[in-house]
Amino acid sequence: MRIVKSVFLALVGFAFFILALANRDPVTLRLLPESLGTSISDLPTVSVPLFLPIFGSVIIGLLIGFFWEWLREHHHRARASASQRQVSRMKKEISTLKRNTTEPDDVPDDVLALIND
Repeated sequence: MRIVKSVFLALVGFAFFILALANRDPVTLRLLPESLGTSISDLPTVSVPLFLPIFGSVIIGLLIGFFWEWLREHHHRARASASQRQVSRMKKEISTLKRNTTEPDDVPDDVLALIND
């Protein structure tokens, strides 16, 4: 399974490399559209290869998805944590009950005491 994972990751990395090579043309990134940007102020622009905005968008999308899933699963994690605390309390109570129910050997049994009398 480790080999399959390694081969898959190598293929994905190779695909990203080919995508980066194919999209090396520079693009200009602006914070606002050009018509709106010039009326407000002279906002800085940056010129980067096209693959950087593509990869950046993929990474931001993944991060947003992971965060959304983490928020969505909060209820399940809280329930599991509460169940774990309850199991821990029950185990502690069981061990306490076992300690309290075991009688030492020197204490006579009440039934035997009645029979012997």
